[in-house]
Amino acid sequence: MDSGLALRAPRNDGNIEKPAMDAREFIKVGMSAERTLVVPPERTVGHFVPGMPMVLATPMMILEMEMASSAAIRSTLPPGWVTVGTEVNVRHLAAALIGAAVRTAAKVIAVERRVIRFEVAAFEGERKLGEGEHARGLIDVAKFNKRLGAA
Repeated sequence: MDSGLALRAPRNDGNIEKPAMDAREFIKVGMSAERTLVVPPERTVGHFVPGMPMVLATPMMILEMEMASSAAIRSTLPPGWVTVGTEVNVRHLAAALIGAAVRTAAKVIAVERRVIRFEVAAFEGERKLGEGEHARGLIDVAKFNKRLGAA
């Protein structure tokens, strides 16, 4: 039975490496997730930059979009594999005050061998706060940590 996985070329020691990981085998277009955040003072631009308004900071909105994207596919990932953010193209359209319930949504719109692309949006009720696209790369945590010299 052909699994559709291509084997890598033999290594210098003659051993064959494991088949290359291909996200298209387990992540499907349309997978989605949502998160809700009640905006705390620590997530506002005024918390990070004195004198600025106490509204949800753009990087914090993007963080929620990234976390929703990760949640949309996390349960399908093989053990030892995770995704990391690689691209963000987001517009911040409106402000959200402390205490606002902000819902972020992410939906898979494309799957490549090691890259998953999402449509992302943030809302307060029906009011759109932000929208855009986000990409996540599929990585083997052990190999990633070894390459970086991390534990």
